[in-house]
Amino acid sequence: MSVIAEIKRQKRNSPWSELVRRIEHGDVIFRTLTVVAGLLVVLVTAATGFELWQNSALARAKFGLDFLTGTNWDPVIEDFGALPFLYGTIQTSIFALLIAVPIGLGIAIFLSELAPAWLRQPLGFLVELLAAVPSVIFGLWGLYVFVPSVVKPFAQFLNDNLGFLPIFQGPVFGPSRLAATLILSIMVLPTLVAISRDVFLAIPNAQREGALGLGATQWEMITQNLIPYGLSGILGAIILALGRAMGETIAVTMVIGNNLDLSASLLHPGYTMASIIANEFTEATTDLYREALIEIGLVLFALTLLVNIIARLLVWRVARRIPTEARA
Repeated sequence: MSVIAEIKRQKRNSPWSELVRRIEHGDVIFRTLTVVAGLLVVLVTAATGFELWQNSALARAKFGLDFLTGTNWDPVIEDFGALPFLYGTIQTSIFALLIAVPIGLGIAIFLSELAPAWLRQPLGFLVELLAAVPSVIFGLWGLYVFVPSVVKPFAQFLNDNLGFLPIFQGPVFGPSRLAATLILSIMVLPTLVAISRDVFLAIPNAQREGALGLGATQWEMITQNLIPYGLSGILGAIILALGRAMGETIAVTMVIGNNLDLSASLLHPGYTMASIIANEFTEATTDLYREALIEIGLVLFALTLLVNIIARLLVWRVARRIPTEARA
């Protein structure tokens, strides 16, 4: 009996039995699936960059780094430069964030800290519903309703009162970089609000009670306690919104005016990198023309990656300032 028991004990302790037991409990399968999922993200990103790089070889060989500083875009003579599109993308995205961040943060604070219970859920649902609206609907609404009734009068007001500033100079157009900026600010609001609200709701109530117990007003509690505590999450929301703004295509294409204007003025029509690709890719009849558009996609891809890397560094630095015991 002792020999049989020893054999059974050895079988139970064998590497094969341990592997079978781990598989039966799901640990190996779960860990393998998560590792594969993580590697797929890296693989898809690398494959996307590789394809864009490989299929823009002709344009890179002809124009080199001058492609980023060139201002001419002439398919007839095959002379291409991406600066107007790069400038339009950065300008509209940054100004959209300047408008959307204060509004989105205010809505998030209201929903998480100030709104009565009967209003909090319906209002939050309505804000998040904006994220489900297709961008082409925003474009159509912007072109036929928002631009003539809001953007053009607002642009005229800015030109009349702040026309001494370069960003508000020149003739007033309907479709313009200002129109694209305002549409983008509306489109990124759901991202900002949803993530920022969740950040505030995740902050322990002890932070609120401690601040109020020390005599802080509600305004002081929110601005001096909650916002610094959740700053890393808020920065993450802002960067996600920036990525959405830089990559938005259809709505921007419909309201930006699609003009190779390098003026600093927001009131002028312009282009973004996404809108030039959407507008002209089907018309690219030569290899160089097509690969120049693909290179613009490569620049947009690289810019997005760079923004996200900088964002992660910012979030990491902000998170380090929060004491470990406070985060716990």
